[in-house]
Amino acid sequence: MNTPKLFLIALGSLSLIVLGGCKTVSQRDYDAAIDENTQLRERISGLQENVRQANEGNDAFQQQNADLRTENQRLADELADANARPVTGFEGINGIDVGSRDGGAIVVGVAGDVLFSSGSDQLRKDAKATLNDIARVIKSTYAGNEIRVEGYTDTDKLVKTKTKWKTNENLSAARALAVEAYLVGKGIDNSRIYSAAFGPAHAKGSKKDSRRVEIVILGS
Repeated sequence: MNTPKLFLIALGSLSLIVLGGCKTVSQRDYDAAIDENTQLRERISGLQENVRQANEGNDAFQQQNADLRTENQRLADELADANARPVTGFEGINGIDVGSRDGGAIVVGVAGDVLFSSGSDQLRKDAKATLNDIARVIKSTYAGNEIRVEGYTDTDKLVKTKTKWKTNENLSAARALAVEAYLVGKGIDNSRIYSAAFGPAHAKGSKKDSRRVEIVILGS
């Protein structure tokens, strides 16, 4: 027998001796270990799913919290803006917008389409309710102020064959006078109110917005 074969035989004998010295694990213990390992894996998987759901819930909560902060800031800004604007008494009247000018003048803008039909200086029936409310506030709150009624139009040239006014300035003057006369008829002191015609001057962002009458409450 040569040397390599002897070495292999010796190595095999050594392996048998070593294996023979190891403690034998029963099939029951082996199965129990496998079962415990499986249960631990399932528990870990369940815990990982709980963590994932918790993270998703936290993300949703954080987003809701951010949305609430944004909404709270918006409401706070609106409240601050409302508190910064003086109460004029004209708030809540349909068909108007209220602004201001330098010197404390209050500007009550009424859309031309609310007051008049196209190319006309005759007040619409439904416009009179708006002017009634404006007159009421003027008499109750601004009895000592001068009132200027300003008429405006858009920049479109009038078709002379369809209107008697010839120019936008003439139309704006007639409309301002119509509003002035109506307010005087509702009890506004004639000595404190006058009209001004601006035609297409001071145009606004659209033609519709440019067609308007502005009732300016001058500072006392």
